[in-house]
Amino acid sequence: MRGNRAVELPDDFWIPIPLDTNNITSLSPFLVPQDHLGSPGIFYAMSAFMFFLFVTGTAINTVTIACTAQYKKLRSHLNYILVNLAVANLLVASVGSFTCFYCFAFRYMILGPLGCKIEGFTATLGGMVSLWSLAVVAFERWLVVCKPLGNFAFKPQHAIACCAMTWVFASMAAIPPLVGWSRYIPEGMQCSCGPDWYTTNNKFNNESYVMFLFCFCFAVPFFTIVFCYSQLLLMLKSAAKAQAESASTQKAEREVTRMVVVMVLGFLVCWMPYASFALWVVNNRGQPFDLRLATIPSCLSKASTVYNPVIYILLNKQFRSCIRKMLGMSGGDDEDSSTNQSVTEVSKVGPA
Repeated sequence: MRGNRAVELPDDFWIPIPLDTNNITSLSPFLVPQDHLGSPGIFYAMSAFMFFLFVTGTAINTVTIACTAQYKKLRSHLNYILVNLAVANLLVASVGSFTCFYCFAFRYMILGPLGCKIEGFTATLGGMVSLWSLAVVAFERWLVVCKPLGNFAFKPQHAIACCAMTWVFASMAAIPPLVGWSRYIPEGMQCSCGPDWYTTNNKFNNESYVMFLFCFCFAVPFFTIVFCYSQLLLMLKSAAKAQAESASTQKAEREVTRMVVVMVLGFLVCWMPYASFALWVVNNRGQPFDLRLATIPSCLSKASTVYNPVIYILLNKQFRSCIRKMLGMSGGDDEDSSTNQSVTEVSKVGPA
């Protein structure tokens, strides 16, 4: 990667581009500003963006959790899963986004190797919980609306068990880099941290870890979401066809179709760049790439702490009404006719 020069492999970082030095430690992202990777303006712009994600993500997810604690009518099995999503988003926003804001402001990972590991672990843990929560939401909607198990009732205890499962699965992805299977190192512009996608043929076994993440932590949730929502749409189209004269049924079908498209696109925007970039790096060792572009996947995943609550919570009329009431805004009402409720009503005329 750096010509024919022998370059040492530091234990806690790696800068995957050619550098005009034989002593990579002298340019360590833990010691000096990384101005050789980009202009100060890029770092400061990223710092401002991360500050926005920190403030907005922390606020919107804190309000969601507080609102659920205050209003008992929000404590349904679906909303338990949405609160689990909010907790994961809050972890990423308050720790991951704030750390990135602080480090981008100094233009290097000023918090050192320990701070890098903490940020990488919390961002990975929260991100994986968020990812699996989206899959659980799709699975819950499939069970409740399509009724593949007949009269099985998805109860709050089932939702709580599913939420616990998301944390177990997330821990399976976040803990290994702390104990030797891959490692957490600065990524992109070297001011945020994540698993090591860059190095190969070493004691960290990064290739197998990346494949594990892609298969278990991306492909499985993605196909779960696609399968569940496709079944939901097929059933709703069948129900709408049976009630072709009902304007409300046709409207509900359009609303749900739009909701599903937005949810799947939100998932892909958040995780497809990360998964694609990691696989590309693993399968194209030694190929040059722009570290500024390598920062984009991390930014998109952290941005999900803002747009996921908008998609799953603020577009829910019941949640939105309670949040407005809690914040003392006018127009708070007890209207519960959310899109999810319309889905359930329409499904009653579907196939048994």
